[in-house]
Amino acid sequence: MIGLTGIALAMVDVPDPNAAAKQQKNVYYWANGKQMVVAGGGDHNRQIVPLSQIPESMQHAVIAAENESFYEDSGVDPMGIARAVGKMALGGETQSGSTITQQYVKNTYLDQSQTLTRKAKELFISIKVGATEEKPDILAGYLNTAYYGRGAYGIQAAAQAYFRKDSSDLTASEGAFLAATLNGPNLYDPAGGVGSAATREKNTARAENRWAWTLKREVETGKMTDATRDKIIKKGFPHPKPPTKSTELKGQKGYLVEMANNYIANNPKSGISKRQLEQGGYRIYTTFSQKKTMELKKAVEDVKKKNIDPDKRDVDHHVQFGGASVKPGDGAIEAIYGGEDATKHFTNNADYTGVQVGSTFKPFVMAAAMRDGVRNPDLGPTQSTEQRKQVSPKSVYNGNNKIKLRDYNGEVWTDKDGREWHQKNDGNENRGMIDLRTAMQYSVNTPFIQLGMDVGTDKVREAALDAGVTKDSLARTTPTFSLGTSAPSAIRMANAYATFAKSGVRAEPYSVKKVVRKGAVEFRPEKQERNTFNPAVADNITNMLETVVQKGTGTAAKALGRPAAGKTGTTDDNKSAWFTGYTPQLSTSIGMWRVNDKAKSQKFLKMYGVGGQKSIHGASFPAEIWTKYMKGALAGEPVKSFPVPSPIGEKVFGDGASPSPTPTPEETPSEETPSEKPSEKPSEKPSKPEKPDPSESCKPHEEPCEPDGGQDNGGQEPPPVIGGNDQGGAANGGADQGQADGGANGGDPGGANGGDPGGANGGETGEWWGGPSAQSRRD
Repeated sequence: MIGLTGIALAMVDVPDPNAAAKQQKNVYYWANGKQMVVAGGGDHNRQIVPLSQIPESMQHAVIAAENESFYEDSGVDPMGIARAVGKMALGGETQSGSTITQQYVKNTYLDQSQTLTRKAKELFISIKVGATEEKPDILAGYLNTAYYGRGAYGIQAAAQAYFRKDSSDLTASEGAFLAATLNGPNLYDPAGGVGSAATREKNTARAENRWAWTLKREVETGKMTDATRDKIIKKGFPHPKPPTKSTELKGQKGYLVEMANNYIANNPKSGISKRQLEQGGYRIYTTFSQKKTMELKKAVEDVKKKNIDPDKRDVDHHVQFGGASVKPGDGAIEAIYGGEDATKHFTNNADYTGVQVGSTFKPFVMAAAMRDGVRNPDLGPTQSTEQRKQVSPKSVYNGNNKIKLRDYNGEVWTDKDGREWHQKNDGNENRGMIDLRTAMQYSVNTPFIQLGMDVGTDKVREAALDAGVTKDSLARTTPTFSLGTSAPSAIRMANAYATFAKSGVRAEPYSVKKVVRKGAVEFRPEKQERNTFNPAVADNITNMLETVVQKGTGTAAKALGRPAAGKTGTTDDNKSAWFTGYTPQLSTSIGMWRVNDKAKSQKFLKMYGVGGQKSIHGASFPAEIWTKYMKGALAGEPVKSFPVPSPIGEKVFGDGASPSPTPTPEETPSEETPSEKPSEKPSEKPSKPEKPDPSESCKPHEEPCEPDGGQDNGGQEPPPVIGGNDQGGAANGGADQGQADGGANGGDPGGANGGDPGGANGGETGEWWGGPSAQSRRD
């Protein structure tokens, strides 16, 4: 028998740890360091920590309760094995091996079956492990692989599951309790287990007795003094926190985890692949604020519950909301709303979706006009800064409906077929000669499409990129590019507006602060900040957008009760609506659209009648959500004002707007025409912060206050991209998985042929005139 045993011992090898022992979960933390969720890495909730992060009191408790002679024995208990084998051979109840080494071998190298074959393997492997591995490594391996209940494998997961803290922070009392759970967690969890013998009352009594016994054993083994034990007993039993489902990814957490994973895996500087993330074992510290995320979720759900009723109105089906908040000057993504539930709606609505942003794009046109200036009509199309004229917000443009679009040199613009483009205003309203501040205030289309032509859509494109949107989300630079045919995500729009909030300092958005594995920081992204706009440009944009909030289309945001700047946006055929705005501390973008995400072919749907409203504008539900959210998100934070802008640019006059313009008679106001019209004579006052005039303010959610009009995708909308990563930009490997410029099938925002500003089917933001067919094109 001795000979056979020797042969068996010589022949057996210590196998590689099986897959289950190496499977770990990733732990995700909120910005404040509190655990957000445990996810990924297989079925087991396990995070491996080094022995240095396991308190000695916890180590002593386990050794005293499980294997007093651990540091002296050879790793096996032959008598214990013999007893267990004998009982199983005689049909008795199964028993486990008695030493920590044997239990470590069972957890790491073998399955959990109670068979003679497995027992024999356990014995021989344990002998070899005891002879070849150091005791501290064996103890660490055991504590990191043992099952403590509540789905927690390993001491770190157990510390979080029972006490919501890291293993390194466990007290001697808590360690004694967790050592008790190793004796059978179903019977020692005070929250109760499975079966009539595992009620809360029975388990609590059992756990308290085992806890007290373990403390006594620590005294008996010389690892604790009587005085320390008496002090712990006097404080009482360390009742664990109520159990929670640690792998919960429902609601917003699934979107947050996906976004953090995408940021890490797509960032070449992280050195962490998607496959490595899936193997688990990482602690991922995110930028997400728990408070702000919950406030954003609540704001969306409150407005949705109050207004959207699919049972009452068929048009209320498939309504989607998306939103994101970014910290100005830093880039930290502090909150997102990705959709109703990550386990049901798989597209992250805060990330790239292909939804056009409409008139929220107009500030980029104005920024280009202030920074780069309008071109000299007497010179060629490519001009230096010295040849251009920087534009002041006091500049005057023709705000009438269906005016002829002209090139920068005054010539009527035509497409390759010789057709003119006559831009429409919302409600077909005429605004007469209007200064750009007022045009921004009421979101009048015609001044901005002409301003974009005078500056050059290439410069508008550069301004948008410099603010923080990505190239892949931008439409073709046809004339209506200036009115928001592009589709930046909520994250990117919030980040771009944050550039204005921070006086021209652009920061790349990011969602992860650091990634830790085995106690070492494996990845800490470097913040990317740079000045892309002169403070005078950015601060004047902010000042104009303050006017939008105080007495323009965004007056719903006045209820925030602190300085705010923002812009509404509504696209052609009422297929999307936005409100993007900011305070000095926080920039937030909220979008709304309709799409059946379960349909085989994704198509954006019209929102006429949604929520019982004639049409949906950025001033309605998006602005309401924005205001509700920002109130909660900024509660308790100091009220800050924006910088007073420096004077900038010159007062220029667009086509048809002379220094002494003759007022143009206006059409009879339509339902969508604001009741308060801007002065037909441009203001001569310097561009300074204006005091709100209640008599000029539109009422919150009043439709006439929202004369927006971006463009549709030209008849064929691009499908939302699932799993896109809208952070970090190209430098961080996190570029939008959006549309490249152009497109073969008319799916690009600029249209199939590149010449149609409104796309293949036109759209209701303008009309074609002349050319082979004088018939106007409409969607």
